[in-house]
Amino acid sequence: MTFKTRLFLILWVAGMTGVVSVMLLDLSALMANLPVTAGAALPFPPLVVKLLNIIETGGLLLCAVLVGVGLASPVQLSAPAAEAAARKENWPAALRPQILPGLIGGLAGGLGVVLPWLLWKPFLPVMFVVRAERLNKALPFLMRLLYGGITEELLLRWGVMTLLVWLAWRLLQRGQGRPRVIWFVSAIIISSVVFGLGHLPLAYALGVPLTPAIVSYVVVANALFGLIAGYLYWKKGLESAIIAHMATHVLLETAIYFGT
Repeated sequence: MTFKTRLFLILWVAGMTGVVSVMLLDLSALMANLPVTAGAALPFPPLVVKLLNIIETGGLLLCAVLVGVGLASPVQLSAPAAEAAARKENWPAALRPQILPGLIGGLAGGLGVVLPWLLWKPFLPVMFVVRAERLNKALPFLMRLLYGGITEELLLRWGVMTLLVWLAWRLLQRGQGRPRVIWFVSAIIISSVVFGLGHLPLAYALGVPLTPAIVSYVVVANALFGLIAGYLYWKKGLESAIIAHMATHVLLETAIYFGT
């Protein structure tokens, strides 16, 4: 088995833990908290719906992992611990330098979500606030940790961000030399905005018209974390971004518990 095959398997299996964690979700409770779907009947039994979601997301994850495995190295992006494991080297040693930056990034990321919530809350429709808080409490913490922490980082950073940097380097630099800083910065911003926009369908499902305050809050709060995770991936490695994402969810869960 080649290095790239082992790297692919390590990352894809890690990401699939997040994909499979959807099995922890109580679909009936989720739909009850989303007025757009409340009272609607599922097209299939809950288990089938979950399995279809796993197949769909697993396919997207497969594509993202393949992109990263094929394109990250040429543009000097990496997943140091996973790559060390794929080479059968000391992966904990490769992970160690990423832990502290990841935790600091998680602290900043948590503040980057909680503070906008506190700032925007007075301008958000009351019903949106109530339903958003109710929905947050309905999502299993382990699913947030695994799907958000691992799967989303593989999709957005390892997949989308890597592809954007590679395309800029290949098309605008003709694949010569080290990619320019501007390509990394642009890719971080674009992937962060995509991450923020990707949360709007869930906000829409809360059954409240998407006001400028709602849209700006959802995009800004999530994009702010994307900037942090993108920087960590660029400078420290993919695992650092994963640690930051997980730590952010720990802080958010704590904020939810205390009713922030």
